[in-house]
Amino acid sequence: MAAEAESESSATAEAGAALSTASGAESSASMAADAERALSTAADAGASASTAAEAEAALPTAADPESGPGDLTLVVLAPTDPMTRGQLRRMAELARAEGHTVRWEEARGGTTAPFHTIGGLAGPLRRAARIVIGDPFSRYVQLLLTITRARDLVVVDDGTATMEFISQLANGERLVRWHRRGGRPGPRDMVFLPVSSSARRRLTPHPKGRRRVEVFSSMPIDAAPEGVHVTVNSFAWTRARFGPPRITKGADLVGTSLVETGVVDLDRYLEAVGALARTHGAARYFAHRRESAEKLHRLAVETGLQVIRPDLPLELIARRGPIGRTILSFPSTVVHTLPLALAGTEVKVAVMDIDPAWLTDKASPRAQGFLSGVTGTARDVHRLAALQHPDPAPALPTQPTRQTPAPA
Repeated sequence: MAAEAESESSATAEAGAALSTASGAESSASMAADAERALSTAADAGASASTAAEAEAALPTAADPESGPGDLTLVVLAPTDPMTRGQLRRMAELARAEGHTVRWEEARGGTTAPFHTIGGLAGPLRRAARIVIGDPFSRYVQLLLTITRARDLVVVDDGTATMEFISQLANGERLVRWHRRGGRPGPRDMVFLPVSSSARRRLTPHPKGRRRVEVFSSMPIDAAPEGVHVTVNSFAWTRARFGPPRITKGADLVGTSLVETGVVDLDRYLEAVGALARTHGAARYFAHRRESAEKLHRLAVETGLQVIRPDLPLELIARRGPIGRTILSFPSTVVHTLPLALAGTEVKVAVMDIDPAWLTDKASPRAQGFLSGVTGTARDVHRLAALQHPDPAPALPTQPTRQTPAPA
């Protein structure tokens, strides 16, 4: 539960495991990429037992239909990034408001922190009947998967990485994030290979039904591996809990961390943002939580956009409003999630493809195809005309950057 936007899911990629108990069985679950995944259990299903057919029950508890919201404990493997921590803190507040217990683990707080975290979770993980994880690519999560004996595994990552995870699982490939370069594994990869291989096997359904695997996501999954159950996240909890938003006349632009991940060239990105803002009259730029302060300062100076660093996932921010009548985005999770979160409103989501000329030399060979697939599979979005070679945006008077307070 954390930022859906780019749950690259996720505030989400660093989310960890959670525990829920019912009928004496302790289930493990994850503080995954957004409120929908963790809180819809309480809001839509009363935190009672649910099945894959119940699309809105994101985090099923154990088999006791009388179990209530208090039976679900969410455990966060806290990341080090301040913005991600802030969003997770706010999401933890929402979880507590829904009646859940939140356990905050400083899992990355020093060399001994992982040992304390794993030691503290080992017992519950071994006794768990069900495990729900937020990021199958996380090495931390993969390590925890080697401890559990659960026969029921659920992946609830609504980020674009879900599509890559399904593809790699179907093809029997090792789990590698899409923006990383391919090729032979490095020394660190080789050391971790046995753990990664074990996690991949656990995420593969057992042919005799001894292990069930489910994916709960709003991402388009047309061909899941045999035996993998897919449950659609319709964002019903988000729509019921927030909004409808007040809609402004202008446009808002959603940022991406493609520069920070080494996929897109910084200058090309800033040129494209400036061109989009001028063409569509955008005034605000909602920054991705992983965008650097240096990049955002330069973006504000060169484009005149008001930079906003949200303290909640963008889907919740947009649903609460105010929000522009048009939301502009590059290929990312939000082109899939925002149309669902804003269903029934007059807000239009428009997406701009990444020109191949914007990619860096360090970009993975799969990057262009993956990003095109993110855009091509999005539903209820408007495709914008390509910006082949946008002219540099003229410098405009800087508007103050609004820093939304978020607890550390």
